[in-house]
Amino acid sequence: MRRLALFVLLVLAVPATAQAGVRVSAFYYPWYGTSARDGVYQHWAQHGHVPPNDIASAYYPARGLYSSSDRLVTGAQMDEMRAAGIGEVVVSWWGRGSPEDRRLPEVIAAARADGLAVAVHLEPYDGRTVASTVDDLAYLRGYGIRTFYVYRPFDFPVADWAGARAELHDGGTMLFAQTALAGAAAAGGFDGVYTYDIVVYSGAKFARLCAEARKAHLLCAPSVGPGYDARRGSGDPVLKPRRNGATYDSMWKLALHAHADRVTITSYNEWHEGTQIEPASSSVRRRGRYRYLTYDGAWGLHGVAAERAYLTRTRYWANVFRNTSPVQLKTRAS
Repeated sequence: MRRLALFVLLVLAVPATAQAGVRVSAFYYPWYGTSARDGVYQHWAQHGHVPPNDIASAYYPARGLYSSSDRLVTGAQMDEMRAAGIGEVVVSWWGRGSPEDRRLPEVIAAARADGLAVAVHLEPYDGRTVASTVDDLAYLRGYGIRTFYVYRPFDFPVADWAGARAELHDGGTMLFAQTALAGAAAAGGFDGVYTYDIVVYSGAKFARLCAEARKAHLLCAPSVGPGYDARRGSGDPVLKPRRNGATYDSMWKLALHAHADRVTITSYNEWHEGTQIEPASSSVRRRGRYRYLTYDGAWGLHGVAAERAYLTRTRYWANVFRNTSPVQLKTRAS
């Protein structure tokens, strides 16, 4: 009974100090499963791959193939994010009843136990509409969540978002739109913008995006990432090389130069697209006949020392951001 009470407290209590201090957020995916724990490999097997040797990623996790329903794994991941200077976990969510929805309470409890704020990334699930988003936000506010990032919001007319503005912002909700169109986001009643896609929205676009966001009285939360390689995950031939960490450094520098209000990281663990900063194995260059990339060479690190290179570098940039960019409080245009 005492354990249950603690779980409910962790889920429902929104740590004001954590949310108020959020400067760095990371997109997080609770969608992985293993045959041992979940009866089937979830996501590791997408795009026709056959785990455990053959997985849907150009990299192999240092902790091995894991299940997002494993509390020990989730807890360790939250520890890593906190230590890396990340203040907010943005959880991928694919609608009520989805695997991500079922795992959400455990993720919330683990994150808040580490003092991390929790937000939700509203994905384009089947049947999503502005009206369903209104209902989704009301449901998710029941978990104490108040910050939402809406992916591909302009699949629907700006007028539809504007018409639902009051309902969407019930209970002090903050909404970020995934777009570079600050004017459209403001007209739709959003509080801020973010970019997520680190290929389409390169760091060179951050200064203009944040300038336009400020003019529209919006928060600017551009997305930085280490690179992109989805060839094994989805077959997408587009590449954004990591360049031994130079890609990540460049995007961070440009986000800070743009005077971002927040920096969002794409991603903590989107292994399919190769954007993850979660530790990747340095020893698993080959599993059977399958070869995997490593972080070897990042910032001059090699072997086991390179596995956590991106978490260590995230800590560095998070500290620079906090020490050089004071929080700018903004309100939406009335």
